[in-house]
Amino acid sequence: MTILIKGKKHRHKVTFLRRCMPRESTSSSPSSTLDQLLYGEKQRVTNQPGPIIKEPKAEDEAVESISRSLIDPINMATTTSPTSVTDLFTTPPGIRDFLNTQTSQAQEKTIQECLPFLSGASGDINRNQYGVPHLDRKRHIAFLHKSLGKLPAPYVAADAARPWMFYWALAALYTMGEDISPWRERLISTVVPIQNVTGGFGGGNGQMSHLAPTYAITLSLAMVGGQEALDIIDRKAMWKWLGALKQPDGGFQMSVGGEEDVRGAYCAMVILSLLDLPLELPRESPAWSPDSASFLSGLAEWVARCQTFEGGISGKPDAEAHGAYAFCALACLCIIDAPHIIIPKYLDVPALISWLSARQYAPEGGFAGRTNKLVDGCYSHWVGGCWPLINACLEGLRQQPVSRESSTSAPLSLYSREGLIRYILCCCQDQTKRGGLRDKPSHSSDSYHTCYVLAGLSSAQHRWHFNASESAVEGGGPLNSAYQWTSEVFEEDLPVYEEEDRVETLHPVFVIPQSAAEKTRQYFSSKEEF
Repeated sequence: MTILIKGKKHRHKVTFLRRCMPRESTSSSPSSTLDQLLYGEKQRVTNQPGPIIKEPKAEDEAVESISRSLIDPINMATTTSPTSVTDLFTTPPGIRDFLNTQTSQAQEKTIQECLPFLSGASGDINRNQYGVPHLDRKRHIAFLHKSLGKLPAPYVAADAARPWMFYWALAALYTMGEDISPWRERLISTVVPIQNVTGGFGGGNGQMSHLAPTYAITLSLAMVGGQEALDIIDRKAMWKWLGALKQPDGGFQMSVGGEEDVRGAYCAMVILSLLDLPLELPRESPAWSPDSASFLSGLAEWVARCQTFEGGISGKPDAEAHGAYAFCALACLCIIDAPHIIIPKYLDVPALISWLSARQYAPEGGFAGRTNKLVDGCYSHWVGGCWPLINACLEGLRQQPVSRESSTSAPLSLYSREGLIRYILCCCQDQTKRGGLRDKPSHSSDSYHTCYVLAGLSSAQHRWHFNASESAVEGGGPLNSAYQWTSEVFEEDLPVYEEEDRVETLHPVFVIPQSAAEKTRQYFSSKEEF
């Protein structure tokens, strides 16, 4: 960009030099052509921000005209050949803010960290014709099996998180096609001692019940399946304990006397739905009153108060919007009712779409969890998992006046699936013998990121539909909308991964295999009331 400045004696031109990665290839691209036109064939591009004052030359106006046409986003669009990657994922952003802050410096560092992996300059890694590495399935599976084994002594500090560790590992193993039923007996022997007689599960032996480990254990038992696993859950005690967590303002505490946030709302609704628990509140619940006698009383209204001025969702009213809370809020609502009915009723959908869209960055392609934060592989799920629920909401609204048969079947994608898949397969895979998936290249892999990065990959590779007139669970009943989802492979004109890199689907609300969710609900629905 050039700005002409008129002085008393001279006309000066301010030229903002574009920061970019050095190019090893001699192939021409719009950005490299622009650099040559503006700075010459041999000029090095500076990494220091700021204007350069120089005298105007005769050809300045011509160069400026050419520059404008090259910078135009339409003219910058490129067709990807079998051995190239589009500039969007291999060059720094075309518009840069040169005000240096701690935040901007961290963002710049992350861009420079990711670019070698996205551009294919990160070493001898086998890549497909689109410049994307294959999913190293074998190495990641070995990493997850190791995480389910005996852990080093320092993990004692994370004893309360044990239920999360086996949930993350089991869910991730399933996405990569592994049979997880052999873990059933070991899982049962682990969780039986940490179920409390007052209802719910603690994180470990002797620990008070908490919604986070109770959610993780419930999902893990549903995944391994079988009557022996499901029957260990004391449903009546669970129902009473959930009643003790329900608050008069509509929300849920995470533990008795603990924090109240949108995680509690989501975890509680998952448990109520999968275990087919009565929606009537126990009379001893602190939230019970003649006018508020249901677990659903005031819940959707409380979630609505968590939407912020930015459009995102915070953990509680009047707090900062966060990607994980957005998923919890949307998933909670989608358990209560059909997405196209309940989401626009309680949330400002255009504002939420705007906020979610702003969480995806280029050139990285991944998602950040909050405004002015860095991309992180785990948000491939926490933010990426919001899109199937939003898409179902919009799809349902479009189909309301017409039948499903007459509605359009064109794919609806409100984010760059290509960008996310590139970030996951290029930047999030630990290519060392360790295996597993990670936040970003400078971080180590762990089971948490492995689980949610793969969940995001699965969501990007598939498209979910909400079937308003069908349910996979017989008998209907309350909270049945979560069992009306079907999926299909998302087909694009130009995919960026090969069939061998496709992973299994996870339910868009429960984040476990769809069949596991349906079988669990069906099993408890067939039982007599406790």
